[in-house]
Amino acid sequence: MNTHRSEATAPLLTTPLTPDLIRGALDLERTEHGVLPHRLPAWARAQCDDPQLAMAESQPSGVRLAFRTRATTVELETLPTKRVYVGAPPRPDGVYDLLVDGRPAGRASVTGGNTLTIDMAAGTAERQPGPTGTVRFHGLSDADKDVEIWLPHDETTELVALRTDAPVEPAPDRGRKVWLHHGSSVSHGSNAASPTTTWPAVAASLGGVDLINLGLGGGALLDPFTARTLRDVPADLISVKIGINLVNTDLMRLRAFAPAVHGFLDTVREGHPTTPLLVVSPILCPIHEDTPGPSAPDFASLATGRLRFRAAGDPAGRASGQLTLRVIRDELARIVEQRSADDPNLRHLDGRALYGEADYAELPLPDELHPDAATHRRIGERFAELVLTGAARVSAAG
Repeated sequence: MNTHRSEATAPLLTTPLTPDLIRGALDLERTEHGVLPHRLPAWARAQCDDPQLAMAESQPSGVRLAFRTRATTVELETLPTKRVYVGAPPRPDGVYDLLVDGRPAGRASVTGGNTLTIDMAAGTAERQPGPTGTVRFHGLSDADKDVEIWLPHDETTELVALRTDAPVEPAPDRGRKVWLHHGSSVSHGSNAASPTTTWPAVAASLGGVDLINLGLGGGALLDPFTARTLRDVPADLISVKIGINLVNTDLMRLRAFAPAVHGFLDTVREGHPTTPLLVVSPILCPIHEDTPGPSAPDFASLATGRLRFRAAGDPAGRASGQLTLRVIRDELARIVEQRSADDPNLRHLDGRALYGEADYAELPLPDELHPDAATHRRIGERFAELVLTGAARVSAAG
């Protein structure tokens, strides 16, 4: 059971929010309120001043508190940053998922917090400060147990205080292998129902691996600092999902794409010379299969209260090297085939095996770019089967 704390309760123990209690983050920034988890290290953030990247990497997809305790009541005080899009319906509050001994045991949200108002038509964003809030899970068993609180995957969240009615200690190492994943907003979890139901979280749960999710909404752009970050993080399996952001930002042409992919993979291999490395091409996205970017909001649909995207490029641009998803899939398959002659631990997965034409007919992309909650589960189940658990799984991943 979970509620906001409103009734009078006995004093609870406050445990410092130290790095050994927080998993899935690569950096913890001390703030005036507490601790802000980041999914890119400070040196990487310093190399790019893109506000979209700053927002995405501070949204704690895959980040969770993990501890062992006999507590029957657990409180987490946080300061969230809520996003408001001008002209669009209000976004739901971010979700906190509670797992006890690996099983779902509660779900809660925090109201209030800071507000970031984004006007996509004007290209502006305005921040307003707000109060902290508290999620409270109570009625838990008083037995020793592993507790995880997964933070909202799409809501920047400062951690203010962890309070319990019994002492806590860091969760022990269970010997699970580490899966390090990088991708776009689809991997970040856009439109998933909760942090444990993003497709990478679903796949990690089914595959019995510990997830570090570097899915960055709008930020899978073959940035060298991201490659160096992947290079430096210990992992047993690495996957990189490349393509859609390069199309919907119209960032580069075909001439630059192949060398950039090679350079990205070269950098990852500097730190992981033999680790299983999987290159995943884009899932099906009909608006960009044969039409280059950029992607643009459909303001006509926004006026009706529904956000949709359209391809603003010209299919004729392919002749001059503009990227489409088909072009990217073909090039990634060629690059991996070329490199795998000298790199037996490198593999390629066509993203349409995770979500293809038949899936689109059954579960279309609601905004033409991002999967819905049911599709996240399907993609996660398929990735687990194809990569983590099935007969053809990547070696050393399971």
